[in-house]
Amino acid sequence: MKILLSPAKSLDYNFDNKAFEYSVPAFLPQTEKLVSKMKKLSSKKIADLMHVSKDLAELNYYRYQSFVLPEYPSEEIKQAGFVFSGEVYKGLDFRSLNEKEMQFAQESTRILSGLYGLLKPLDLIYPYRLEMGTKLPVSASHKNLYSFWAKSLNQSLKAETSDNEVIVNLASNEYIKAIQPKLLKRTIISPVFKELKGDDYKIVMMYAKHARGAMARYIIQNKISNVENIKNYQIDGYRFHEALSNETEWVFTR
Repeated sequence: MKILLSPAKSLDYNFDNKAFEYSVPAFLPQTEKLVSKMKKLSSKKIADLMHVSKDLAELNYYRYQSFVLPEYPSEEIKQAGFVFSGEVYKGLDFRSLNEKEMQFAQESTRILSGLYGLLKPLDLIYPYRLEMGTKLPVSASHKNLYSFWAKSLNQSLKAETSDNEVIVNLASNEYIKAIQPKLLKRTIISPVFKELKGDDYKIVMMYAKHARGAMARYIIQNKISNVENIKNYQIDGYRFHEALSNETEWVFTR
């Protein structure tokens, strides 16, 4: 079973990573090509492309101009699972996992990324911002990042999974599209988290993001290999809601 997560926009490099194992992203040649493209953009063009503030654009302009391929750990190059700090990663709380749990996560969890393609939790990353939905024309044959990454991500996940292996999609809609699910030909289960609001259940994005990370943690800590066992998830008051679920979208409510 594989778990898919989205990356986070917010990054936290404020920790000592010297005591931890690390790995290197699998698609560094592709990353290098994207960095080369981004280096040619001014901070104003980055602001327009990413729809971010002037300050964020200048920060990311500096990052790309100073970019170092993440092959060895340093103060600015650390493991993705530790670095990402958005709501999903608050739920996952990767830093608090023990050594065996981290190893299980390394084998089972993949993080989709606009710049790095597909990351393992212990893969090193240099700080960046490049969302998968960014309309970056990479080449004449790749008008956006979905086109650029589709073949590589699809082939990588096929190689890592057997025909009857299940993928648990805890990524956002923006990122899951990058793997071309229909062409992957694997069973993909997408847990959805909803809150009771009045007489109806609705998705509250902040809570849903946190729950995605918490479910990933639940799978990792319990070393779940049978996807049916995910239905036992009851963290933070959520329960599997069979009536609202179907074969591929499993709804959890509270």
